[in-house]
Amino acid sequence: MEYKAVIFDLDGVICHTDKYHYQAWKKISDELGIYFDEKINNLLRGVSRMQSFEIILKTYSGNMAYEEKERYIDKKNRYYRELLINLSEKDVNEDVRYTLEQIRKRGIKMAIGSSSRNAKFILERIGLKDYFDAVSDGTNISHSKPDPEVFIKASQFLGVLPHECIVVEDAKAGIQAAVAGGMDCAAIGDAAGSGLATYDLERLSDLLQWVI
Repeated sequence: MEYKAVIFDLDGVICHTDKYHYQAWKKISDELGIYFDEKINNLLRGVSRMQSFEIILKTYSGNMAYEEKERYIDKKNRYYRELLINLSEKDVNEDVRYTLEQIRKRGIKMAIGSSSRNAKFILERIGLKDYFDAVSDGTNISHSKPDPEVFIKASQFLGVLPHECIVVEDAKAGIQAAVAGGMDCAAIGDAAGSGLATYDLERLSDLLQWVI
């Protein structure tokens, strides 16, 4: 298959900010007296902030109004953004940088498809904001993965049809979103071996054999 565009999930594919999400959610959980560990944190990957908070609240003994939930979610994001200041170009490994450069050399379009509202800020911190032709993120979508909206919007921003795109994802919800959007998908990390993706990758540069 000759693809005209590659749409990358950001966190877990281009860089890793899981530890910052964990630290921010842990701080919120401690304030509420809720048990939270890395196993629970892994359940939050690829889903929206509100869905993430609902998962955390499953062991919460009290009742919380929607407005209060929103306040805690905003607070979590403030903690998270404070931690993101620690990101730098060193957080992009050489395999990722090499892969992006090779795809760009061949004139294949690239986009980010992320549910995060912090995607552009993260790209700036890691020095990759100029690598991508478009960014579709939490600021321009109404539905989070596994809904395909974020990837459909990315393909529209690129001016490429969905079936001409390949998505790179590390979360099951992201693969489901790509499939629902009529796109091929390459799975990496925890999502590899799930049987849902078109291809499985051990490292990002494995993608080059199908893209260029």
